[in-house]
Amino acid sequence: MTDAKEDGRVGEAAASSYCRHSKQRLDEVPGLDERYAELRGCRLRYLVGGEGEPLVLVHGLGGAAANWLALAPLLLPGRRLLVPELPGHGGSSPLPAAPSLNPYADRISLLLEREGLARAPVVGHSLGGAIALRLAIRRPELVSGLVLAAGAGISSGTRNARYALTITGLLKPGRKIAPHRARVARSRLLKRLVFGRWGAADPSALPPEVVEAFLAGPALHSDTVSAAKALVRDDPRSDLDRVRCPALVLWGARDNQLPVGDAFDYARRLRARLRVIADCGHLLIAERPEACADAIDSFLKSNAGS
Repeated sequence: MTDAKEDGRVGEAAASSYCRHSKQRLDEVPGLDERYAELRGCRLRYLVGGEGEPLVLVHGLGGAAANWLALAPLLLPGRRLLVPELPGHGGSSPLPAAPSLNPYADRISLLLEREGLARAPVVGHSLGGAIALRLAIRRPELVSGLVLAAGAGISSGTRNARYALTITGLLKPGRKIAPHRARVARSRLLKRLVFGRWGAADPSALPPEVVEAFLAGPALHSDTVSAAKALVRDDPRSDLDRVRCPALVLWGARDNQLPVGDAFDYARRLRARLRVIADCGHLLIAERPEACADAIDSFLKSNAGS
């Protein structure tokens, strides 16, 4: 954990400096309020808002609550949204130890209990999908439905994935880009350089406010390395038969980070519905929020009361 603790000290200093010089909040999602909770040695930051049936949104590796800027408002009507920031991400403190993804799932379960959400569907993007799976396996009574939006896990342990995560953890490109997020958001070229290939099928079409939302979080991260290492070690396939709730697999047809073959594998093993969104990459929650909201709404309505 030495590298994680060093990452944490640097992250706290960067976050403090960045917040002092930022002219706008990094955490704004319309209709949601900011809260903090102390959960078994970890201070978790989260957003919550709305009234009605509960819905939990879990971001991906290197992300933050603001990643849901485009999608959350579309899901808010008639629902109470809970949007945590994973330990070591955004304003949440690192975990005391993270040998696997289970401690991340456990903190989400404690947060659900704290907020009085006895049973809720969970939408997880990328790493958030892998953690949502662990939550559904460990605490099935808390999860009424599962949506894997480009869910990590199947291809995350490959040699190429391990190499990419290691290089990203060492170089921390997100932290270097974050102070320049406004400039990136205004430039079609810079959006292609930052989000091309790995993230979006058409990076230049990403709205400026969405670009800023994705680039704001890395300035505040204190330990994403532990989550990356835990993800590489995690292979959910042998445990997927333990998932008892209904599931939806949601994927971008042009996802270059997690191949669409993973979507078919997840759908088959979970006996889940599959929806593949055309002309869309890994960041489908930002690229095609309306299509994602339509798929999630339909899934939740069809499983209401289950």
